[in-house]
Amino acid sequence: MVCHYTKVITYAAYLRVYQPVAGFHEPDRSRWAEYAVSPVRPRRRDSLSVEHAEALHRAIAAQQILLPDQESEHAYIRYVDGVVYVCPWQTRLRCLLSYGLMLSTADAAPPGVIPAQAEQETITALARLDDERQPIPGTKLHILASIWTVPLAWFVPFAAAERWLALGPAGSRASAARTAPVTRALIYTTSMSLACRRVARGLAALRGLGPLGPLRPDQDRGTWDRSHAESELAELGRWLESFDPYSLVELDYGGLVQLLSDDAMRGDQSAAEIAAAIDGAARGECELAVATYQRAHNRWRAFAELEMAN
Repeated sequence: MVCHYTKVITYAAYLRVYQPVAGFHEPDRSRWAEYAVSPVRPRRRDSLSVEHAEALHRAIAAQQILLPDQESEHAYIRYVDGVVYVCPWQTRLRCLLSYGLMLSTADAAPPGVIPAQAEQETITALARLDDERQPIPGTKLHILASIWTVPLAWFVPFAAAERWLALGPAGSRASAARTAPVTRALIYTTSMSLACRRVARGLAALRGLGPLGPLRPDQDRGTWDRSHAESELAELGRWLESFDPYSLVELDYGGLVQLLSDDAMRGDQSAAEIAAAIDGAARGECELAVATYQRAHNRWRAFAELEMAN
């Protein structure tokens, strides 16, 4: 699972980690504590729109800004039981990792997409980042982004009851031709302890699952790549465990709500389906695990295929 920030992301979902202010090192701890009470910072409901607007400005500037000179001063803020939780935007780091991925992947970026000067700047910055790698504060990515779809591994840390749904004004319907209202959202939130426990249980279930028997005619063995699912989940677990254990984890459907009708959002139970697949795997019920996983896989694959239509 490698999902980083890229240019202007409209149809994207986000997996975020919010650390308590006390979990940051100085001077970041004091800076974020002051930022959280600032009257001029973007409110939580507006943050994604502001972040997208900044990305759009960089993309359409006379001289396109592929890599910001400075790290973003903004963050997503949550208040829970009197505790302030912070998820830094890390715009420069996310752009840097995204373009680094493009440069390292064959045929990922056609010639000329990344100007030579920006390419050299990215290579130099990546080399410097490697020299300063963890546990130096500020080099840990707090936000993962996935375009057009939600990786199924992202549902594992959450329970169905942790879903928050807002459909916006009455009678609204998702449309690719408009921007989703700020009140239209589908978000899961849980504690880091529960997230890590569920990921560990999912990994144990996958690793303990016996060989698949004959599948029904309507089942596709190709959608059940156990080694890939295990690798994705293990990488997700390592990422989560690198944060303060008292953090919060959030899955935000983000711009994908523009592709979903109200009925589809009400009926979406992806986290429950993935939990059922893991339960089946834990009990050794291969057929149930595959059938439930495939139902969620097919639905999200249909969204991913919309990218090819654009």
